[in-house]
Amino acid sequence: MTSLNRPVRLNRWLLAVFGVLLMVAGVFAFATHMRWLRVLDPGAPLVPGTALPPTWVLYVVAGGAVVLGLLCLRWLLAQLARRPKTQTWRYETDPDRGRTEMAADAAMLPFTEELRASEGVHAARATLAGSRAEPALALVVTVEQDGDPRRIRERLAEETLPRLRQALDLDELPVTIEFRFSTARGARTH
Repeated sequence: MTSLNRPVRLNRWLLAVFGVLLMVAGVFAFATHMRWLRVLDPGAPLVPGTALPPTWVLYVVAGGAVVLGLLCLRWLLAQLARRPKTQTWRYETDPDRGRTEMAADAAMLPFTEELRASEGVHAARATLAGSRAEPALALVVTVEQDGDPRRIRERLAEETLPRLRQALDLDELPVTIEFRFSTARGARTH
């Protein structure tokens, strides 16, 4: 079980890098303004001369801005596409005798109901994606304010997930879990 999926780790890493860069730039600007650093002359112009830069510089800046804008748009769209694609699973042992089909979403209803009944869990959402040969389970668990994510995770690993693997007739089921914390106060409703 992994507690964070790849986009979440990437988001946190990028936000940390941008945060550090902005903090360093702010400290540099403040220290220069207060004249603690004498790297720049406060009376000097920012750029030498008043002439426009060559035309190719404007095109490079515009192209860079478009690329940066498209990257930001791609990042925003990636935040919306959270739910993996589900499929219909087929259980076939003897094609001549028929086959059994099961919607992956239907298999998750009892699992999420059991998870929601766990102590400290406010809400739960599960998505079973992939095929039977390469399954993947994505969980989003909203923890109550006084809930303990460690206990919830232990119960998942020891009780709930082994039952799900047995019900689905799977030896392995890779799982990603995203814990969120509820802001609601008071008793939960089912």
